[in-house]
Formats: sequence, C-alpha cells, structure tokens
Amino acid sequence: MVNKVMIDSTENNCIFKIRDTLSKEILSTLKENRPIILLCIGTDRSTGDSLGPLVGDKLNFLIRDHIFIYGNLKSPIHAKNLCDTITKIKSTYKNPYIIAVDACLGSIQNVGKIIIENKPVIPGAAMNKDLPPVGNLSITGIVNIAGSLEFMVLQNTRLYVVMHLADMISKGIYHSIIKTVGGKRNITLNT
Repeated sequence: MVNKVMIDSTENNCIFKIRDTLSKEILSTLKENRPIILLCIGTDRSTGDSLGPLVGDKLNFLIRDHIFIYGNLKSPIHAKNLCDTITKIKSTYKNPYIIAVDACLGSIQNVGKIIIENKPVIPGAAMNKDLPPVGNLSITGIVNIAGSLEFMVLQNTRLYVVMHLADMISKGIYHSIIKTVGGKRNITLNT
C-alpha cells in the first residue's frame, strides 16, 4: 500500500509513475474481487475546481469490467450531490474501492504536482464546506496556492495548469487500468 506519493506533472515519466503507483493498488483490489469506482469530484463552474470533471470526461471511453466512473463535465459530482452519489455507490456495489480525484490548493512550489495517498479526500476543504471524506485512495492535483480568499483563487486559476494536470492524471489512470485489467470491455458506464 502506498502511503503518500508526490509526482511532478512536468516530469517526463509522470504518467508512468502514476501508472505504477496505481497499478499496485488496483491489482490487490482486483484480487479481492472489489469493484473500482473512479469518483471525479468538482465543478465546471470554477476553473480551479474543474480538475475532477475533466479527468472523468477524458476517461469516459474507459469502459472495463470492475471499473466504474462517476463525475464528468456533463454530470459533475460536487457539493450538492456528493452525499447522494456516495449513497448510490454504496448501495449499488458490494464493498467498492473508491479512488477519489479532486483538485486542491497548496504551496507555491507544489503547484502542478499530483498527490496519491491511501486516505480519503476531503472535498470542499478550501471552501470551508462540511462534506464527508470520501475514497479509499485519493488523487489530488495542486492547481493553485492556498492562503486566503480560496474562492477567488479557484476562480482565477490558470486553465492550462488544470488541463495539464487532468491530462497527466487521466493518462496515468488509463495506463494503470490497461496494465492491470487489460482491454476487456463491458457496457457499464455510470455518470
């Protein structure tokens, strides 16, 4: 189990580091015959908070056995529907393994880095929202600097940074699924 891995999204081997880190987790989960849920959290109404829906959108084609995706640009998972979505997931799947993908704020030297941790993500923390922690594993992309006026910081985050992080995270997830689950397709996609 991975405790905490921080990956610089500008490194040449970023995608492969994400792939290898996630593959270890996915393999052990598949051996337990648990469904894997990619829960992509955020909203398309704020540039800085759009990382999750962008990742979900980029992975919409990733239809595999035991892999289910919630959250994309068309149907984002955000503060208003997160609790209902978690309830739906837990009632639909037996012992789901949830990989939560979300944006976060951090120090200036860490903007553009990706953190993978064996702990839940706490959605809405930057906005002081009272939402439940979610996920067995979290993938967070540091989109901008933390400090004061987080709402304004998220609204004024560069789209380039968010898109680059979304590309790296989605490609890393894709390659980890291909490496572990393979190319077998089914017809289940949840949004």
